[in-house]
Amino acid sequence: MDKRNVRQITDSRVLAALAHPLRRRLMDVMKVDGPATASALAAATGQAVANISHHLRVLAACELVEEAPELARDRRERWWRLVSAGVRWSTADFADDPVASAAESLNLDHHVGLVRAWFAAGEQERAAWEDAPFSTDKWLRLTPGELSRLSAELTAVLDRWADREIPDDGERRDPVFLFAFGVPGRP
Repeated sequence: MDKRNVRQITDSRVLAALAHPLRRRLMDVMKVDGPATASALAAATGQAVANISHHLRVLAACELVEEAPELARDRRERWWRLVSAGVRWSTADFADDPVASAAESLNLDHHVGLVRAWFAAGEQERAAWEDAPFSTDKWLRLTPGELSRLSAELTAVLDRWADREIPDDGERRDPVFLFAFGVPGRP
């Protein structure tokens, strides 16, 4: 999988498959931990292996994940990997399609849920990170073109961090989720 390969979703069926909370979580686990078996994904998510296998087949039918047979130690073991490093979609590609608005709402719920889980984490876990987690917000006055340029600049910064060579310095590096939204609004 090419780290820079981001798939543009334009098919409502694929968007609906992607929007399912458990499927999204499975893709996140593989994004962070790499290829996995259904058993490993079940352990990571607290789900039954049969349930994970079903959802992997749905994701595979939409070409969001694929089998990785070269990782199997025997013919019974099935490994799965992401097809693309990421996905994106635009509501403009889904005019009057309720799937897109539902997917956007579920996506936002997913993002906020990850942040809420951090705030609900135990004191010991939070103390280990000290003041590193952050939140920031700004009200800006922008044209649609300026917002697009800002989006490209922020994405480039995140890509530099995501694609960098991880130093072999003995430091522990845990997964960190970062998201940003830039939307027109009123205070």
